[in-house]
Amino acid sequence: MKILGIEGMTPEQLNFELQRGGRFVIFQYAISVIVMSFRRASNVYFVRAGEGTTSKSFGFTVLTLLAGWWGIPFGPIFTVQALVTNFRGGKDVSKQVIASLNKPVPAAQPVTAAIS
Repeated sequence: MKILGIEGMTPEQLNFELQRGGRFVIFQYAISVIVMSFRRASNVYFVRAGEGTTSKSFGFTVLTLLAGWWGIPFGPIFTVQALVTNFRGGKDVSKQVIASLNKPVPAAQPVTAAIS
């Protein structure tokens, strides 16, 4: 999982920002090609407390407006869903990301080679 916006932050700084109201969000975009339509999610973005999401969602919103609505029947449906999500500031995935970051990393298993 790639998280944009936390580069160079220590765990203490990240926790401080989260306590102040920071959150992890994803944005959606839709792409359609005549009879095939796709709705996808962006990478995870960290949004600091008081920071807007317009600049982060702008590219996904423009892509959706240009390429999302062409497919029948799901193009217009996916386009509206993606635009609503983006205009509302993205989908908050903070709980999932924090749980993932707090999960202990499993120890590497020793590699054994069979000699025959």
